[in-house]
Amino acid sequence: MKRKRNKRVDVIALTRKLISFNTINPPGNEAAIAEFAGSLLSENGFNVDYPVFDKNRLHMIAEKGLSKSLPPVVLSGHFDTVPLGAEGWSVDPFAGKIKGGRIFGRGSSDMKGGLAAMISAAIEATDGSVPEGGIRLVFTACEELGCRGAQQLVKSCRKLGRASAIIIGEPTGNLPAIGHKGAIFLNAVTTGKTAHSSMPELGVNAIYKAARSISKIEKFRFNTAKDPLLGFPTINVGKINGGMNINSVPDRVDFTIDIRSTTKVDHSAVLRKLRRELGDETEIDKFVDLSPVHASGKEPFVKLVYKVCAGEKIKADLPRSLPYVTDGSVLQPLYGGVPTVILGPGQPEMAHKIDEFCYIHKIKQAVAIYKRIILNWAQKS
Repeated sequence: MKRKRNKRVDVIALTRKLISFNTINPPGNEAAIAEFAGSLLSENGFNVDYPVFDKNRLHMIAEKGLSKSLPPVVLSGHFDTVPLGAEGWSVDPFAGKIKGGRIFGRGSSDMKGGLAAMISAAIEATDGSVPEGGIRLVFTACEELGCRGAQQLVKSCRKLGRASAIIIGEPTGNLPAIGHKGAIFLNAVTTGKTAHSSMPELGVNAIYKAARSISKIEKFRFNTAKDPLLGFPTINVGKINGGMNINSVPDRVDFTIDIRSTTKVDHSAVLRKLRRELGDETEIDKFVDLSPVHASGKEPFVKLVYKVCAGEKIKADLPRSLPYVTDGSVLQPLYGGVPTVILGPGQPEMAHKIDEFCYIHKIKQAVAIYKRIILNWAQKS
């Protein structure tokens, strides 16, 4: 019996359709786009599931050709986008306008162009026959706020199976990266006692406490070796809020601490050291804790990706790491540290920007790259 052929997908039309879904986070509202993407994959023989993240918010898992003998390659991305920003756009951010070889819209680079390319490649790679081991697509809700969606998915879903390798479709301009730093995000609070500013001795100034702590953070040292791929860890105070008015002693200050880690950093040890140095004046609450992603250029999967992407003249720039965090921080540990590559058609410098765009030829190129990786990895495995 002849196997049914898959339906051909116009990846640019698909990108425009995905852009038309307003998935700005918050609130996200990823249910409609998840169901649309899932229905397209289902029509092409994939088994699709929609784990719930929250009201009107769904993840999507699609699988085809899985076997017990060989784990599949996992293609991962996220549905949500960041807000539009205060500055006005020159184009409709949800129309997918095409101009000058570029497609414009919120999420075009980060990362609906990547989603469209992954969907198209998965369908094409399983056209007629399915590569050994099969394919799993894991598309998440709520990535933009500290990969919360992926963390919830891993904790609540038992259908994520095994993996032989992972591709994260975040924007890299189709140049593969094999790692990025981890992240620890902290809310910090100092408290005091309010009083009239003309009698400050009757109060306790929370701003002074915060200032002392922030000065210590500026001088904080990790005392770790340099990671060959990721460099040194960093720490930054990014936001502060406190006080009521000019003539009152402030009784509360809130500020944030952003730590970016490497494989040389033990998260628990760093937090203990930071709390010890800041002392009792500052209360710290952790709300994001993500591991760094790293792979070796010697791993067969990474070598294959480099070979497939060699037309991009990337050899002089390898190995590469990225400054931003991805769902790979959650998925790589879940799948036992399998080789993980960040590779997508979006322009990294356009992520979160006004008038965001993605080059059309990069999206088409990504389809070919993903498809070749899927098919060649199955043969090698």
